Amino acid sequence: MNRAAPAPSPWLPTAPCTPGRRCAAHPDPVPAARAAFRPAPAALACARLAAGLATVLLGVVLLPVVGPLPAAARYALVRLWTRAVVRVFGVRLTVTGVLPGSGRPALVVANHVSWLDVPVVAAVLPGRMIAKREVRGWPVLGPLAALGGTLFIDRDGLRRLPGTVREVAGALAGGGRVTVFPEGSTWCGRDGGRFRPALFQAAVDTGSDVQPVRIGYRPEGAAAYVGEDPLGASLWRVVRTPGLTVEIRILDPISAIQYPDRRLLAAAAQQAVLPAPYRAVASDSAKRPSVSVHQRVSSNPASASSARTPS
Repeated sequence: MNRAAPAPSPWLPTAPCTPGRRCAAHPDPVPAARAAFRPAPAALACARLAAGLATVLLGVVLLPVVGPLPAAARYALVRLWTRAVVRVFGVRLTVTGVLPGSGRPALVVANHVSWLDVPVVAAVLPGRMIAKREVRGWPVLGPLAALGGTLFIDRDGLRRLPGTVREVAGALAGGGRVTVFPEGSTWCGRDGGRFRPALFQAAVDTGSDVQPVRIGYRPEGAAAYVGEDPLGASLWRVVRTPGLTVEIRILDPISAIQYPDRRLLAAAAQQAVLPAPYRAVASDSAKRPSVSVHQRVSSNPASASSARTPS
């Protein structure tokens, strides 16, 4: 007998984006663009997929050696590795804007479109990531995340959230960089969600800058990982999309001293990260219930890549 999936906690964010909706159709919802789409040959796609998985496994093997290195050396190697991961999957990475100085603490916040967002951000601004607590128990990926300094958050334990905020604040106070996807769930790249303010408190408590980052994929939808989208299908779509490009735009840092309230700080970061067409969606669409890639029950460990935080 199949047991019903447990209902998600009511405070967890939901995204109305699904592969069946126009916002996240693959590879492109516009008929003319879809008609012009010519996928990469299957042989090339298989080679990309094999090379990408091999590069990921290489990082898994080498991480115990890299882990004890000083932070600067470790982050430099992480940057090289994640750039290689992105590139061998057939994705071209471009960076615009001014990179922040090394050694400056910052809470890096970005919109969330795909599982690719994690290596993309790490390839440009390596630091400690936020992940849900369950990730720690995953085979291979759990120990890898732990060795990489991931901060684990209990999405269903509101009473534990202050402790997580203190842990993030401690990392920032120590001069570190912490990355969070404050929408709390993947969106398709055409829509965007409201930034949850809870973890912004760590920046307020330490007076650290918030470093907003905007991630955009072309063609739109090819990399989106939403709804009931299986990871295997997403991987195959990525490696078969010719000319897939991701741009990471480094925006002006936002001072927590200027915005001493976490909600104001989150709103300022959202205003910077989400382009104008998204903003109405961010305030309205997030209120509509829908199954998100982060809310389905799955044995696939990559089915949920970001932590979710309450208001």
